[in-house]
Amino acid sequence: MINTPSSSSGAPQLTVDQAITNLLQGDQGERYYAAWWLGRFRVKEPEAIDALVAALEDDSDRTPEGGYALRRNAARALGKLAEPKVIPALVECLRCPDFYVRETAAQALGELGEPLDLGHFEAAIPELLNLLEGGLEAAQPIPGCPHLAQPYNATIETLGILGVKAAIPYIEPFLNHPLEIEQYGAARALYQLTGDRKYGDRLVAALQGDKLQLRRAVLSDLGAIGYLPAAEAIAQTLAENSLKLISLKGLLEHHLQANDSQESPSQTAIDLMTLMDSLL
Repeated sequence: MINTPSSSSGAPQLTVDQAITNLLQGDQGERYYAAWWLGRFRVKEPEAIDALVAALEDDSDRTPEGGYALRRNAARALGKLAEPKVIPALVECLRCPDFYVRETAAQALGELGEPLDLGHFEAAIPELLNLLEGGLEAAQPIPGCPHLAQPYNATIETLGILGVKAAIPYIEPFLNHPLEIEQYGAARALYQLTGDRKYGDRLVAALQGDKLQLRRAVLSDLGAIGYLPAAEAIAQTLAENSLKLISLKGLLEHHLQANDSQESPSQTAIDLMTLMDSLL
């Protein structure tokens, strides 16, 4: 019998065996929930991974618009498992006709890129770059459509996480995209790929923008890249303190990782913790 993860979320209790059985044989709702559950508890048993990979080819669970809801949840779950063997299946999802499956697969590859070595992603990189083909001309908003032709933001974010320097000329045009969220995603990735402060400073300037949703996104971006010069601006941003704390925590974690040989906290770390305390 496979061990059962504990849950305090109030969600229905399952065992790993039940979740796998539901994913393979359950009704539509049970399969969707089982995929989420296996990812939520990061279940890495081979039977669970095989079931999630199989779900990436599901044709039965369709949205009213024709999308593949179960595939999306399975891809999202696989991104949490830090298992290199799932990468080929996620790469195949980058060719799915469902925009949201492509987007989720790109995000999952980025999430896998945090713990895994870049060498695992040789087959993924050309497919990710293919999604950026056509540049700004292909990436224009589509009238009446809630999304662009491709998941550009998720793709660019993943290329930044993976450190794919060959992606720089593909990403640079998106600094001039008509949608600000695409511009900020490009700035985030270009900072990760080049270390040039001008990209971090562009995100800091965006914290003064009029739209709360965009300020929230930029807080996330700055925390993800650990841009230390942004600390004071993050603390003063007109947004929820909880989001500012998460962003500052990202800065602190990056700083500590870069200075892990120090026996005592640096003044920078102390200053960041003081800023965080001021928001509590």
